Amino acid sequence: MQISNRKSILITGASSGIGYALAKEFASRDYDLALAARRVDSLDALRAEITGSHPACKVHTYSLDVTRCDDVFATTEAAATRLGKLDIVIANAGIGSLGRVGEGHFEGHRQIIETNVVGAMATCDAAVKQFKRQGFGHLSVISSVAAFIGLPGSSAYSASKAAIATYAAAIRAETYGTKLSVSTIYPGYIDTPINQSNPSRPFLITVERGARIIANKIESGVQTAIVPAFPWALLARIVGFIPVAALARAARTR
Repeated sequence: MQISNRKSILITGASSGIGYALAKEFASRDYDLALAARRVDSLDALRAEITGSHPACKVHTYSLDVTRCDDVFATTEAAATRLGKLDIVIANAGIGSLGRVGEGHFEGHRQIIETNVVGAMATCDAAVKQFKRQGFGHLSVISSVAAFIGLPGSSAYSASKAAIATYAAAIRAETYGTKLSVSTIYPGYIDTPINQSNPSRPFLITVERGARIIANKIESGVQTAIVPAFPWALLARIVGFIPVAALARAARTR
């Protein structure tokens, strides 16, 4: 495999939200891109926008449902072959929904786990396999501040983000001392379709600002980062002490 001099990145869930914004942000930083998502039409529009603004940028798009794990491995290998290597893989694809346990939402909750946990695990495994083959690489996993506490009405989403953060921590330990690195990003409320139906979005920031901060954190090689740091990093320290009664009261306003 011929190694390219340009930096390259694979982003899953790139057709909207954080993934879409990260694609544009990394293109502005002279990365070649492999963009994967289920909605190919959105990826094609994104590719046209990026190549129009950054003609030197290579952009390859892939139709990918991360719950089809074999396809995740095939897409990662294809992206590495076409770009010459993968410097970074961002496991970003994810879904969310509101719904209380025991009220008929189990199918939606199952889909959240299949996408946010199993699909993300497949992406991580495929990325690490490729990084070991080429001898280097950085894996970035997009979790959420929801990982820090079980949010009423978002039980499956909270559980999924906690699970993939723990999985990433294990990979970080497994690859310690090698040229493979792992970062876990915990976004707060960033203005994206996944949370636009939420009745409350405290401390909301724009997706462009969120993508810029996330890209900075990934490029700096941090192990973990909360985005934005204030006030979420402070809140993350105290959420474990919030009484169940307080959570229940807050949930009634949702």
